[in-house]
Amino acid sequence: MKVVSVNVSLPIEVEFRGELISTGIFKKPVAGGVIVNKSHLSGDGQADLTVHGGEDKAVYAYSLDHYEYWQRVLRRDTLPPGQFGENLTIARLDEATSCIGDHWQIGTAIFAITQPRMPCHKLGIRFNDMNMPKLFSRARRNGVYLKVLREGIVATGDEVKLLQRGVDAVYVQEILQAYMSPKLAASKQAYRRVLRVSELSNEWRAKIAARLG
Repeated sequence: MKVVSVNVSLPIEVEFRGELISTGIFKKPVAGGVIVNKSHLSGDGQADLTVHGGEDKAVYAYSLDHYEYWQRVLRRDTLPPGQFGENLTIARLDEATSCIGDHWQIGTAIFAITQPRMPCHKLGIRFNDMNMPKLFSRARRNGVYLKVLREGIVATGDEVKLLQRGVDAVYVQEILQAYMSPKLAASKQAYRRVLRVSELSNEWRAKIAARLG
């Protein structure tokens, strides 16, 4: 895996249904090394910290490989990096082979995968299409949130090195499928396994524990 773009944005105000709302989803590529802090990349920010950001969701990574799919589905000739609100656009990132709790080194920083991304209405605002959150969820091409285990510097062109596999190898796509289909027996099994992964985000830990009763 390799970082093909590092993208940041501070929150801006945009009009939505007659009102001004603040959002940090309009990420744009930046050149050179970017400082990675515990809660965010330098120059980046989230508007609503009750649902975005925080240490468990400090950095959002999305696969470059998904861009071709979305160009076909949305009938777009091109889609610029950062289009999905991701901080890191990564070539060959695959939710089917990446696990909750995987440790990655990128540049001098170290990260852990904490959960898949679940879209909100701001993704619809970004694409000027309010069906986009539903399309995104159905596609199962969600990307991953990362916790910063060691602060450092990342840059375009950095290799993504797998340092450590998550406990029980709970694949991101597997837990996402379980989350979307909670009544299946396989989902319950995935829930029990992922709760043993210390890097799982607190948000998903609470929701999954509640589903298990």
